[in-house]
Amino acid sequence: MGVECDCEAIATYENVKYLPGIKLGKNVVANPDLESAVMDANLLVFVTPHQFMEGICKRLVGKIKADAEAISLIKGMEVKREGPCMISSLISEQLGINCCVLMGANIANEVQDVEGVELCGTLKNVVALAAGFVDGLEMGNNTKAAIMRVGLREMKALSKLLFPSVKDMGGRNRKCAEAFARNGGKRSFDELEAEMLQGQKLQGVSTAKEVYEVLRHRGWLELFPLFSTVHEICTSRLPPTAIVEYSEHTPKYSLVGGPAQFF
Repeated sequence: MGVECDCEAIATYENVKYLPGIKLGKNVVANPDLESAVMDANLLVFVTPHQFMEGICKRLVGKIKADAEAISLIKGMEVKREGPCMISSLISEQLGINCCVLMGANIANEVQDVEGVELCGTLKNVVALAAGFVDGLEMGNNTKAAIMRVGLREMKALSKLLFPSVKDMGGRNRKCAEAFARNGGKRSFDELEAEMLQGQKLQGVSTAKEVYEVLRHRGWLELFPLFSTVHEICTSRLPPTAIVEYSEHTPKYSLVGGPAQFF
């Protein structure tokens, strides 16, 4: 299995920068040449920052097998003049192949929390029942939000009790956003990314920008105050404290003309 990368793992079968101490299988061959990595491949797995995907696809046109299939683990979208384009659609359209999607943690040191992922996937079904009870009783969105918050808290607590090794600190976006807020927005996300992520890319800020552009183009900013506020905080148009004020501007009507439903 060929893996396109800039790795130091080519000779050592270990990515000493991002996954030290973990030996990769001998069938994993790190290959820094993209075209060589995909040569004769039947299955292409894309796991890269979404902002690079259009350029990657252009380089692969005519270089892959006609019957190849793709799987995308990428979170993000391309915003074009004609509207947003999901990464799976970008891959399918540019390369002419079918592309499936698999979502979840895709950073090496976050994928190791097997018990946490499996248990949360199990317990969320119980929380879904609780949310359904609230819907059936027509108790409103505030009550439902409170129930879901308790449910998430109990999911975390039970997971830690059953498996103390479960990780609950969140990923790159939450970590950098916390640092941004603690510094009052005075340190840029570019600076925090370089300092905290050791070469990894922060996806949330660029995604927030892309979502904002879609909302602005379609006149939907007021319908999605949280998404709009996050982008404006990221670009320093608003202070981090604005995140607790967005609910004051919650719209009264949804896109279909009825009461706004956000849960």
